[in-house]
Amino acid sequence: MPDSQAAWRFLEQSDLIASAAEIQDAVRRVGSEISARLADSYPLLLVVMGGAVVFAGQLLPLLRFPLDLDYIHASRYGRETRGAHIDWRVAPPAEVRGRAVLVVDDILDGGHTMAAIRERLLELGAASFQCAVLVEKRLARTKPIRADFVGLEIADRFVFGYGMDAKGYWRNLPEIRAMRDS
Repeated sequence: MPDSQAAWRFLEQSDLIASAAEIQDAVRRVGSEISARLADSYPLLLVVMGGAVVFAGQLLPLLRFPLDLDYIHASRYGRETRGAHIDWRVAPPAEVRGRAVLVVDDILDGGHTMAAIRERLLELGAASFQCAVLVEKRLARTKPIRADFVGLEIADRFVFGYGMDAKGYWRNLPEIRAMRDS
C-alpha cells in the first residue's frame, strides 16, 4: 500500500538536478530541433508510456507541423531501480510501416530499451527511426543507441520527477531530482 509519509521522506533525501525553468528551456529547444528536422516528413510520433507522458504533453504543442500520434509501453524497470528484461505492455501499432517514426521517451539510460524499440519498429517496416528524450545520462560505457534529440544531459544517477518515478514516487514533480547514494 502506498505510504504518503514514506514518499515525503524520500523527497527530502534527494537532490535537485534540473529546475522547472531549466526543463522548460530544454523542452522548447528540443521542439525547435524536431521541427527543423521533421516538419516535412509527416511523422508518426510514438510516446513511451508512462514516463514520457509529461515530456510529450509539453512537447506536442511546440511541434507546428502535421503528425500522427500514438503510444507504446515498453519498460525495463517497473517499480525497481535496476532494469531487467523488456516488458512490452503495448506493442507498436501496424501503422508504423512505411512511416518516419519519432519515439519520445523520458530518459535514455543504458539505451537497451530504446534500442529494442528501434529494432522492433524497423522490423515492422518503419521507413526511418528517430528518438527524442528529455534526459540522457552520461555513462562511461558505450550505449547501443544515441538519441537524436536530447533535452538535458545528466550524471549517472537515478532520477525522478517530470514524468519519471522512483519506487513509484513523484512522477508529478515539475523538476528533476536524484536519489542520494546510501
